[in-house]
Amino acid sequence: MQTLSSSSVLGHAEDAREGHPSAADSAEVRRVFFLVDSLHVGGTETQAVELARRLDPARYQVTLGCLRVRGPLLARLEGSAVSLMECYPSGGVDSPSGIYQILRLARFLRRNRFHIVHTHDLWSNLLGIPSGRLARVPVVISSRRDLAHLSWYTPRRRKILRHLQSLSSAVLVNSGQIREQLVREDGFSPQLIRVVHNGIDLERFRNVVRDREGLFPGLENCTLVVNVANMHSDIKGQPTLIKAAREVCSKFPQVKFVLIGDGARRAEFESMASELGLKQNFLFLGQRQDVPELLACCDMAVLPSKAEGFPNALLEYMAAGLPTVATDVGGNREIIQHGVNGLLAPTDSHEALAKSILYLLENPAAASELAHAGRERVRREFSFERLIAEVDVMYTQLLHARH
Repeated sequence: MQTLSSSSVLGHAEDAREGHPSAADSAEVRRVFFLVDSLHVGGTETQAVELARRLDPARYQVTLGCLRVRGPLLARLEGSAVSLMECYPSGGVDSPSGIYQILRLARFLRRNRFHIVHTHDLWSNLLGIPSGRLARVPVVISSRRDLAHLSWYTPRRRKILRHLQSLSSAVLVNSGQIREQLVREDGFSPQLIRVVHNGIDLERFRNVVRDREGLFPGLENCTLVVNVANMHSDIKGQPTLIKAAREVCSKFPQVKFVLIGDGARRAEFESMASELGLKQNFLFLGQRQDVPELLACCDMAVLPSKAEGFPNALLEYMAAGLPTVATDVGGNREIIQHGVNGLLAPTDSHEALAKSILYLLENPAAASELAHAGRERVRREFSFERLIAEVDVMYTQLLHARH
């Protein structure tokens, strides 16, 4: 794996031919440039890294650019054919430094004659789309993977982003809910948007040993309800879960809520649980690398988000065979069919969330049926193999259309 710094990237491939590639046919190796914010653990970053390392190296030559090449996911690329480079505009993409970085990246893309630029998140869209267009890369694919709930999405910025993404060959989204919002609220052409759902590494959840005694000593006789989510804000609904837990624990005091994830709001959530007299019922584990093993020890999973694009956490819960409760928002309803492979509850209602959790606790046979159906749906429809096949088809169609 080759790592290129932002200072050396323009010197790379100085002897490469000038000009632009013709549309790649099925026999030609396609040069693809991925751009993502970072290599820290997150849904978007994980999807980008896994796609980069799993694309057939006989058909794809992938370079993965990061605003900052750092983070735990870097280890996933070790031993792969993926090259790395860093391109970080220290003053923001609209600063003189950012504009300079756009020009430098465009020169790199042109010199290395990439067929495809594929940006994966908000910040890489802002940097990668203009760079790809300036370099005249045949296909530029941008992405939207959330429902614009971040504070960044002011009306003015959404308008700017829409104009920028309209320069893309396609806008890739990971849920139908995001597609509908982009068409309805932002005025995107439906023909511009491609929907490809996230994938999951099913092998990570097969034959995992359940070691409750080792990972949760002293809790062998408790019921563990897990939530995997970052704690940077309350968008993942932890306050709703904590309030719901008060009613659940009043009827089932042996229930322990296991929260996996970290962020600036963690201390606040811990204090909230203590103030409600639930300190003994909550385990805050922080960021963990052994999520499949932890899920194997749990009995139920919850995702009480206020907004979602297409959450990997739900796929992981169901792949682990856990009966699952999620709020009826965004892409959650594209994964869970209420009463078939999980339960959906109204968002921001701790009463409704508690009612759903209690139903599963009081009806273990029904919970088992939902869990089995959920695992089968993930196996059938949300594998990385399916993801790679759909992205490969998209790349081929867009390259042929460009030709």
